[in-house]
Amino acid sequence: MNTSRNVLQVSGLNVKIDTNQGQLQLLHDIHFNLEEGQILGLVGESGCGKSMTCKSILQLMDPHTFVEGSIQLRGRELNGLDPKEMRRIRGKEIGFIMQNPMNAFTPVYSIGNQFIETIRTHSKLSKKEATELAAASLDNVNLPNPYELLKLYPSQLSGGMLQRVMIAICMCLKPTVVIADEPTTALDMVNQLQVLRQLERLRSECGTTILLISHDLSVIAEMADEVMVMQHGRIVEQADVFQLFDQPAHDYTKNLLNARMQLPDFTSKPTFAYTANF
Repeated sequence: MNTSRNVLQVSGLNVKIDTNQGQLQLLHDIHFNLEEGQILGLVGESGCGKSMTCKSILQLMDPHTFVEGSIQLRGRELNGLDPKEMRRIRGKEIGFIMQNPMNAFTPVYSIGNQFIETIRTHSKLSKKEATELAAASLDNVNLPNPYELLKLYPSQLSGGMLQRVMIAICMCLKPTVVIADEPTTALDMVNQLQVLRQLERLRSECGTTILLISHDLSVIAEMADEVMVMQHGRIVEQADVFQLFDQPAHDYTKNLLNARMQLPDFTSKPTFAYTANF
């Protein structure tokens, strides 16, 4: 579902920090556009700059970090935007699914308190309406007994459950753009499929644009329209998902694809019968 209108434009993004040895550049001249309804995959090894790119878009970098370049959401410049204005955008217009769900919630407040507060901050719903929306959103990500779950505290939920709660919070506000940083990392295969279906539904029903970061190349192959490959803070290749997987151009991309776990081919090998004696 691609259109010609860009929703998010990142141009000339550079991130630098001061160190004892001088200024260190972490991101180098990042460029990409996201169109309405597009899913753009971002892959690369740990430490290559994927999460830093997302935090730069969301203006969540450390104050001592220098972020240069242009980040535009529907033509509105985000880089250097007033923090109060940026807080109105985060959650409502740009949703964020963080990589580590255990650090995403305040431990002294219940799940319901944090969920409902987020909904009411970005909408005019009453507390009752926000509670019903929160419960429905939890049910949509395959969490049982949602009203009871809203009464629990983060420490009472597993990492996988917290991941799904975070996804539910993000999705219920139907943001223009969703940045999903490893959204399926802590989930089993059944719930991974459920979450991916919800992301796809958000895209198809609401036209939401998704920047999907994942180490799981099978998730990228299934979900993404285009893929960017990052190495050492640089985008080394960007291509249509079919082209990238079938005909990778950069050596680093080839190495990533070759690193995928391959199941052995048993079709041409003899099989053996084993008997267990107890």
